[in-house]
Amino acid sequence: MSFDPAFAHAKINLFLHVTARRPDGYHELDSLAVFAETGDILRIEEPRPSADGMSLTIDGPFGAGLDSGADNLVLRAAASLRAAAGLDAAAPSWSLRLTKNLPVASGIGGGSADAAAALRLLAQAWQCADVDLASIAASLGADVPVCLAQNTQRMQGIGEILVAAPSLPRVAMLLVNPGVAVPTPTVFKAWKESGASFRAPAELLARWDDARDMAESLRSTSNDLQPPAIALFPVIGEVIQELESSDTCLFARMSGSGATCFGLYIDVEAAKREAERLRIRGWWAEAGWVQTAGELS
Repeated sequence: MSFDPAFAHAKINLFLHVTARRPDGYHELDSLAVFAETGDILRIEEPRPSADGMSLTIDGPFGAGLDSGADNLVLRAAASLRAAAGLDAAAPSWSLRLTKNLPVASGIGGGSADAAAALRLLAQAWQCADVDLASIAASLGADVPVCLAQNTQRMQGIGEILVAAPSLPRVAMLLVNPGVAVPTPTVFKAWKESGASFRAPAELLARWDDARDMAESLRSTSNDLQPPAIALFPVIGEVIQELESSDTCLFARMSGSGATCFGLYIDVEAAKREAERLRIRGWWAEAGWVQTAGELS
């Protein structure tokens, strides 16, 4: 029995407003999430005796040093799905292989996307289509629900509330990461200590007719975590300056809590040329189209 691999596309926050703080300490957000062409890949390699449990092998350019034990979010997703589906001891376990193409701790939802890919892949393998995958996703982390759908979505609450997003034009995106891991709690702590105020949710149109209109509209939004992230890791500011220095880049910003930044382009070939230029600096850079629902797997 064979299964098609599950693709865990990188999640990009086009803006991120910190709107409130809950009594439990979590911050409420307003953000627009889109998905890039690039991503990690999760495969089922072979069944294993149920008594042996699931196994996970991690390879790829960013796989070195990652924990493939039970605390890995992929195996936690598998265990949660198995429990929710009420699978008995006869249900097969699986050997999984994760090819890690995305930088770790980089503000593009890599771990959450991997967990969501595990839910989609294993729901097919175990034939448990009736299980509420969205509820399981929400229990695994605030970014996992949007990564489960892999559609352009507006994220609110702590990220678990997904609402309709503007209709996007055809737009190319370049992702650049300078090779620093940025812990999200550290950036939120720096944001809080900066004395920054909460920001109102963004006002967005129902649709953007072209990439230039989209870029202009995004200028009225912000990533509230970008200033504290740059203060902690100045190289993030260098990346944004490099992106903005190109005549073909319409708009540049940091995604999530960093350190990955993005640039928007009309022409995907222009974005790819910029990726080649920035790789010379030793930075990770990948370019492609922002994905639509029909392009995602």
